[in-house]
Amino acid sequence: MKRPHEKLKVWQLSVELISRLYTLTGKFPDAERYGLTSQIRRSGVSIPANIAEGAARGSDGDYLRFLRISRGSLSELETLLLIAKNLHFIDDSDYASSLQECETIGSLLEGLSRRLKASLISEEDPAYDA
Repeated sequence: MKRPHEKLKVWQLSVELISRLYTLTGKFPDAERYGLTSQIRRSGVSIPANIAEGAARGSDGDYLRFLRISRGSLSELETLLLIAKNLHFIDDSDYASSLQECETIGSLLEGLSRRLKASLISEEDPAYDA
């Protein structure tokens, strides 16, 4: 049985991204194992992990906060990928495809955040009857 967050396309895509990031960073120089490689992997893993944690918290406010953390990790990842490209650790093609995946995930995170914000607003409305 799938947990609720596992049904979300944004969570699924971010988990898929992790596999590609591990493959991509596996080609980095050994000297980067504890530097850029580790940072890219940690920021990438943080995206679906925070989606899952937020979903499990049981409140839309907490969920929204964890989605913001996921969005921050995504921005960090985009920056780290650019640095890796500039250092010639990844080629333009890998960078472009990774960035496209990040943009898709970012759009989905934004959409989910908007829905949660709307839910919070309606619950705070005095005319809202739970």
